[in-house]
Amino acid sequence: MAFSGWRGFRPGMQVPMSDELFYLLFLFGFYATTVVTYFALGYGLTWVNGRNPERKIQKGRGSDRRRKAEIRQSLASMFSACLPLTIGLYAQQRGWAPAPWAFSWWTAVPLFVLCMFLYDTWFYFMHRLLHTKWLYPLHALHHKSVAPTIWSTYSEDVLDNLLLQGFSAAIVFVVPFPPAILIGQRLFEHFNGMFGHCGFEYFASSTTRYPSPLLSTTFHDQHHSGFRYNYGNYFSFWDRVLGTISPNYDQRVKTFEQEEPPLVLSQAIHLAEVQEKAD
Repeated sequence: MAFSGWRGFRPGMQVPMSDELFYLLFLFGFYATTVVTYFALGYGLTWVNGRNPERKIQKGRGSDRRRKAEIRQSLASMFSACLPLTIGLYAQQRGWAPAPWAFSWWTAVPLFVLCMFLYDTWFYFMHRLLHTKWLYPLHALHHKSVAPTIWSTYSEDVLDNLLLQGFSAAIVFVVPFPPAILIGQRLFEHFNGMFGHCGFEYFASSTTRYPSPLLSTTFHDQHHSGFRYNYGNYFSFWDRVLGTISPNYDQRVKTFEQEEPPLVLSQAIHLAEVQEKAD
């Protein structure tokens, strides 16, 4: 049986199983991939952070006391992050949504950028709704992490995360993105979210402040510490247009640019540099 909904991703793919079983396996496989990379990047970046304490954004504020609770919650919320993607792909396969455009390397980049912008739009307005008094009870759990860490990326109510990630299930009825684009965007969002919550700044540059719409880790970190600013995810576009950008975001990034120490990956080298400064 040919899976017509996947044309452009793997043309002519044959699978000796029902649609339902295939997508159920895809859901759990994608969830397993998300969990494995969550821990791999989590421990890896924690190791790097430990060697670069000067890059911590909220200095003097503890951020690890909720780690166990954040990880437990994340294991549930990561499933709800994978579910909308599976629903969207299944809807395409069953013909409930318009047939996806054919995938080609010539159109991959512009389609991916369009998908990012549309997701960022969805995320911004859904995020603002979650900060209203009616929906904030769903979002409050995520904001228990005032100084976020990489472990708090998915530390949120399952329904909260389902609303934020519901883009993948909804967009297929409006824009027929190829499955490869939808999967790529969800993977990018996974890693982007983890770096955005890591609490340490590694990306400060002129490309992450005005007039560029791109963001550094400081952007979302300020959302956790200030609550009423920086609702976007990939871009600062909607925050700037609608006046919800943190007043000191651009200056904070510029300060990091000017004061950011060299990246240290060896503890021995770092200790030698500290000793040299002390002498």
